[in-house]
Amino acid sequence: MALDPFRIAVFLSLSMTSAGVAQVLWLRTSLSKRLVQPVDFGLTLRGRRLFGANKTFRGFAVMVPASGLAFLVWSRLFATGLWDLSVLGWLGLGLIAGLGFMLGELPNSFLKRQADVAPGDAPKGTALAWLSLVLDRTDSLLGSLFLIWLVVPLPLVAWVACLVVGVGVHAFFSWLLYKTGVKRRAG
Repeated sequence: MALDPFRIAVFLSLSMTSAGVAQVLWLRTSLSKRLVQPVDFGLTLRGRRLFGANKTFRGFAVMVPASGLAFLVWSRLFATGLWDLSVLGWLGLGLIAGLGFMLGELPNSFLKRQADVAPGDAPKGTALAWLSLVLDRTDSLLGSLFLIWLVVPLPLVAWVACLVVGVGVHAFFSWLLYKTGVKRRAG
């Protein structure tokens, strides 16, 4: 069976959006606050934190398993055009996608910390501000797509379609996290 890049893009968009909804709901709970341990464990480079206080295990705690579950559920609704995977294969691919999503945010955070940009803030008035904006909108998705691509074929058209849709979805989730008090800024 041939892969359908547009069905793949729709599948990935629905799966990662579903996991994103679960993450937004999770981050609003008091239970999630128990996992506010920073992923950099307070380590520094040049006297600056590696990723900062906002990159914690609470995001990983739900995004990774929620992605696995979302891939499993949505794969049952897409009968053709996707990869031929077992139930465990779908779950595993989703876990990998969720891990890629969370890991994809770290390089941008690292760059901002090394440029003395406080966690939750955006760089001001420099080329770094534009780079940071682009990365803020694409880093998670690129991390997810990259890890998926390492495991299964991922057509270029699916990459492009996911990036186009994903930028808008990411902007919406940033706004939603801002409105619900999880983030200090909408951008």
